[in-house]
Amino acid sequence: MPSGRLNPARSRLGYSPDHHGSDPTSTNRCIARGRTTGAADTGPVPEEASYHTHVARGIPQSLLHPLHWGRRLVDLLGPTGDAARQSLGALVFNSLTSLVAGAFLGSIVDSFEELPGLLLMVPAAIGLRGNIFSTFGNRISTTVHTGTFRPSLRRETVFGQNVLATMSLTVVMSLVLAVVARVVAVAFGVENAVGILELVLISFVGGVLASLVVLGASILLAVMAVRRDWDLDNLVAPSVSTLGDVVTIPCLFLASLLVGTGSWTLLVGGALVVASLGVAVTSVRSHLADFRRIVIESIPVLSVALVLSTLAGVAVEKRLAVFAALPALLVLQPAFVSSAGSLGGILSSRISTNLHLGLVEPTLVPGRPVLEDATLVMGLAIPVYVLNAVGAQAVAALLSQASPGIWWMLTVSLVAGLVTVAFVVALAYYGTIAAWRVDLDPDSVGIPVVTASVDFVGAVSLVAAVVTFGLV
Repeated sequence: MPSGRLNPARSRLGYSPDHHGSDPTSTNRCIARGRTTGAADTGPVPEEASYHTHVARGIPQSLLHPLHWGRRLVDLLGPTGDAARQSLGALVFNSLTSLVAGAFLGSIVDSFEELPGLLLMVPAAIGLRGNIFSTFGNRISTTVHTGTFRPSLRRETVFGQNVLATMSLTVVMSLVLAVVARVVAVAFGVENAVGILELVLISFVGGVLASLVVLGASILLAVMAVRRDWDLDNLVAPSVSTLGDVVTIPCLFLASLLVGTGSWTLLVGGALVVASLGVAVTSVRSHLADFRRIVIESIPVLSVALVLSTLAGVAVEKRLAVFAALPALLVLQPAFVSSAGSLGGILSSRISTNLHLGLVEPTLVPGRPVLEDATLVMGLAIPVYVLNAVGAQAVAALLSQASPGIWWMLTVSLVAGLVTVAFVVALAYYGTIAAWRVDLDPDSVGIPVVTASVDFVGAVSLVAAVVTFGLV
């Protein structure tokens, strides 16, 4: 960012242009990583000191590369070894629990066949939960880093208004999701698709139930992160993706049981439409500044994200016969998409926080630190997608579900996964800096752009890999 120009998001977080990148928070963050900043900086940072010392002793530079990349990995996942372990643990936990969601998804294929169009909502509903609560965590993480966090639910506090915004967005976007799913179903010729009011009922009831669970867990995570000095940037995306996968699918299934139980279904659906519109109007006219800003900034971004995620549902819906014949692939799908979103979310969160702290410049060509972080994200994708494939194969075997075999599962997962992650890495960087350049808060934009795109690109890549390798 050009000197002298202050992003409104930074201004809201208590920054002053006089700091010129040397604010106390930036200093503290750098000190936490073993570095110092400011005019008093009289020597090289530890990594540079180590490098110059070894070169002076005649040690070849090539031998220092593993040490350098090891430090970059730790720096990507967190400023300390503990933070790195937290991030890796969150990624593994995300994959394992997403496989549980996949097992549930594979077991309710009959429901999707009975209610055409319902499957369109699944990727979008999961993504919506992750988008709303990941951005909630991002905003809270930024307030923690800048020293303005206060764990109070009072309406006038930043934390309280963020919590209020998550529930308002849940209600409003549930209505948008139902409308988008219906329009997409008609546009793509889904026969006998569920009606709009039934979709509103499913989306609203399933969304609110899931959101209450995820909200409680997100608040608990934020409070514990502050007390235990965890870095929320490295925990929010994997943890919320995990909860979104595990909770949303069962909640949508339970809500779908309400469809067709009588004429009251249509009446309740109509009432929920009116209630959602009322919440939307009240939110955008609220006197609570942060609450109103979050809602106004988030609705357009989340709406675009819903469209992309629903298109991902189209890709799966159109190949439902394939997934019904090989349920192991349906078990793999949530973990496959969630892992890419989590990896992209970690990178996006890190870039966003570093933009706020003045440690990264929003340039067209990424700087070396961003490129190294992106390379490490690609490297992390390999073991994560191997774990996803092996886990999906094991779950399918336990449930006696058909599978193309472990080697094909590995091939499909790795090829489609690396293509998806490469796309997500580019989007995480350019989406975040684009938001920054147009004076939007990247905490509210970065992760929704990443996760929505990965829903669509991930679903298409997975289906394309299955078709390309002749598994259908």
